[in-house]
Amino acid sequence: MTMGTRDDAPPTYEEAARARSIRNAWALSAPALFVLLIAASGPLLIVLVYSFLTPGKYGNVEWAFSLDGWRGILFTKDIFDDTLQLADAHLTIFWRSVKLSLLTTLFTFLVGFPTAWFIATRPPKARAVWLFLITIPFWTNLLIRTFAINEVIRNEGLFNTVMIALGIFETPLRIINTDAAVLMGMTYVYLPLMVLPLFAAIDRFDMKLLEAGYDLYASRWQVLRRIILPIVKPGIVAGSILVFVPSLGAYVTPRVLGGGKNMMIGNFIELQFGQGRNWPLGAALSMTLLIIVMAALLIYVRAASKGGHGHG
Repeated sequence: MTMGTRDDAPPTYEEAARARSIRNAWALSAPALFVLLIAASGPLLIVLVYSFLTPGKYGNVEWAFSLDGWRGILFTKDIFDDTLQLADAHLTIFWRSVKLSLLTTLFTFLVGFPTAWFIATRPPKARAVWLFLITIPFWTNLLIRTFAINEVIRNEGLFNTVMIALGIFETPLRIINTDAAVLMGMTYVYLPLMVLPLFAAIDRFDMKLLEAGYDLYASRWQVLRRIILPIVKPGIVAGSILVFVPSLGAYVTPRVLGGGKNMMIGNFIELQFGQGRNWPLGAALSMTLLIIVMAALLIYVRAASKGGHGHG
């Protein structure tokens, strides 16, 4: 009579309960996973497939494999001899989008950090009021907020009217339909997305560390650079990602404040699916934007993990 091996032994009650719990968890999450797969991955897969097809004559696509969509991101064909030329206009739009997104992230940080610090150092009741005021813009539609900025900076808007009335300007300062207008609009629109993560990080900051730094004869700049910024780094990184990602794909703000000559990637993609009638190029541009966003998220994950290990 042979002895049974340990692997042949029936599962214990705890093991069976754990396996049943895992099966139940998967069964409960299956509907949500199915919806997520269809609603998120499905359209993304369609866009990916369209980027490798041939443009139709009147929009849509022809089901013939082609790399023209991906090639069109960097190169254009000459209308006479079909030679490839560098797509300067496309690269300009990409550079403008990245530049304005980075500047928006920088300006929201420069404005948002002192704002978050001010809120975090208020008494609890006053802190709640200030947070309430910060979140009020989220109650309003993005388009309405953008038109509000337009009313402030347009040629006959509030800013120019006040400046002319005070005698500072003789003629209206032209801000609308420029990159500066788009930058101002996106900074205003996405500022709360920077303030809230910074507030969450500063709220957990131990103010006794400031006293320790000053006791060791550190200057205010040294305290800021060596104590405050390293500790609140996760909030800075999170706020930067929350601002940079939507800024990169912004559509409404550049369309309203920038006009047709100051478009960004989102406007350029819409143009390809609309008047351009080049769906494969629009799909390839969409996938390129997705790749850039994924790269930014990977940078955030690595920076956040390093920050977590450094202060764990």
